[in-house]
Amino acid sequence: MKILAIESSCDETAAAVVESSSAFGGKILSNVISSQIEIHAQYGGVVPEVAARSHIEVIIPVIEQALGDAGCNWDDIDAIATTKGPGLIGSLLIGVLTAKTLAETKNKPLIGVNHIFAHGFAAFLTDNQPNFPFLALTVSGGHTTLSLYKQDLSREIIGETLDDAAGEAFDKVAKLLGLTYPGGPAIGKAAENGDPNKYKFPVAKLGHDSLDFSFSGLKTAVLRQVQSITGFNPGSNDLKKTYELSSQDVADIAASFQRAVISSLLANTLKANLRFKPKGIVVGGGVACNTELRNEMLKVLPNAIFVPPVLCTDNAAMIGSLALQMAKNDMYTPVASLSADSSLETI
Repeated sequence: MKILAIESSCDETAAAVVESSSAFGGKILSNVISSQIEIHAQYGGVVPEVAARSHIEVIIPVIEQALGDAGCNWDDIDAIATTKGPGLIGSLLIGVLTAKTLAETKNKPLIGVNHIFAHGFAAFLTDNQPNFPFLALTVSGGHTTLSLYKQDLSREIIGETLDDAAGEAFDKVAKLLGLTYPGGPAIGKAAENGDPNKYKFPVAKLGHDSLDFSFSGLKTAVLRQVQSITGFNPGSNDLKKTYELSSQDVADIAASFQRAVISSLLANTLKANLRFKPKGIVVGGGVACNTELRNEMLKVLPNAIFVPPVLCTDNAAMIGSLALQMAKNDMYTPVASLSADSSLETI
């Protein structure tokens, strides 16, 4: 089976062709991603209206390239899959409407996919595949969740962020420190020259039994530290800016902030592993590209499977991977009933 998959939940326009290769495994025949990072970098974050317009401009060429790179034509495609949520509603609508139109005109069955659920299934496109049930830590710009994935394609969310997602906190702290967007790579790079023990930023503790996350207090602590060093008060007319931080200040704050985030992610993942005793652990999402997170987690959870970086950030191959399993279980979506859902929680 070959599936053409489309992803447009935020600021990446992506299309891929994936093919079933085993019971749960898949093979990537093509994986095309058109990034909007340069467009949004000037704003320090994603502007929803700009993202939607950019999707409109490139989505058809991206799909055509995915088919071409895979050496396929429409006769070779068995189904079309698309992200139906969660994400930015304008961006989601472009992918959903394109997929519905193609399904009708090309006479192909349609599969609506949960973007966050698909992050865990990216592991099935690699040689290192987990066994069910497995624990998935999904850490991205918009989501930080701990979930149990089961062989019947159900997912139990056992922990999630109560405020900012980890990736969102990285972006906001990077902006505060005068670093570039996206914040994850920028902070990771700055932290290489910093002392992670310089500042004791707080790690939220939400109760002995809780597996939830919170990063808003950490973000505020970083702001207070910057204010302490520079005297900058963002609520006044004071012209002092964060450029008054020295390069070493930036490096130390970045390293200390990064350590606090990683400590939180590690603590809850370890707690979940002990409580549920899964047969595997998968770590995905954009923040999973962070080298320090990988190094620290593998020290305490050497069996953890980190999705390759190209499959961590938003991509269509992971949408296709989950769609392959949904197709095998006859979980198709009627064209008329498929709609975009920015806060989607179900499969």
